[in-house]
Amino acid sequence: MDMIEQLSLAGIVPVIKVEDADDAVPLCRALSDGGLPVAEITFRSAAAEEAIRRVHQELPEVVLGAGTVLTTEQADRAVAAGATYIVSPGLNPEVVKHCIKIGIPIVPGCANPSDIEIALSLGLKTVKFFPAEALGGLPLIKAMSAPYGDVRFLPTGGVSENNLLDYLAFSKVVACGGSWMVDQKAIAAKDWKRIESLTRSAVTLMLGLELKHIGINSGAPDTALRDATAICKLLGWEIKDGNSSVFAGDTFEMMKKPFRGTHGHIAIGCNDIKRACWHLERRGFAFDEESAMIKDGKIRAIYLKDEIAGFAFHLLQK
Repeated sequence: MDMIEQLSLAGIVPVIKVEDADDAVPLCRALSDGGLPVAEITFRSAAAEEAIRRVHQELPEVVLGAGTVLTTEQADRAVAAGATYIVSPGLNPEVVKHCIKIGIPIVPGCANPSDIEIALSLGLKTVKFFPAEALGGLPLIKAMSAPYGDVRFLPTGGVSENNLLDYLAFSKVVACGGSWMVDQKAIAAKDWKRIESLTRSAVTLMLGLELKHIGINSGAPDTALRDATAICKLLGWEIKDGNSSVFAGDTFEMMKKPFRGTHGHIAIGCNDIKRACWHLERRGFAFDEESAMIKDGKIRAIYLKDEIAGFAFHLLQK
């Protein structure tokens, strides 16, 4: 898996300014415990290089990048310290060529079509869009995506809980950089639980996990119809009779013959199945790859390997 794919699955890249290298490891541990084992430590402070080195040594599972890299010398220092990718606020061809030469992925900042064309000429297809909101936000990304269909964007600058989902819903946005979960006051107070909580909230918002329907193994067509009729009568819903099941409204699905799960199955909607699988696997869940339902080349549903309380669970693309 390449670096850009890892960032895409993470979905959010916390952008961090570390003033004290002693804060780097507990800060990144809080991010990881909150669900984001990824960090872009910016060269906006003298502590950046040492911060990267410590996180690399003590938290090797963190996808670690160096941000605000302005020179080839900074790039070399970042890589030597343990950074696995480089991010720059603008597009400096010298820095880009150097990173390509030493084999380190780089995501340079691009603000307009001219920047994008230079990035393409250098062999890059993923760029940082910075400062995103100040430049025009998602509407500008969509406008630039029309002539540059192969380019993917990592918007950073002004991305928050209020617009995160809008950005990530656009297929050309690979991930979003943000700093709202790394509250500077919490860092100053060394309130790592606060950072962890903010991070968990951000991940929860991004994944958008929610109950979509409950499938019950009624066992036979007449039983399924009877069960669905009773629920609809109780709740005033409509019956939707299908080939393999009968729906009571949109919430209960009565299976006409035994299906997955001892008692049935539960569908959990999500904003992006691949991203949700990556995050849930980090929480210890495993997926049955053979159960994946593909439509138009994209996964639309996939089941967990194990049942929970006698029910099979599957993710469902919203």
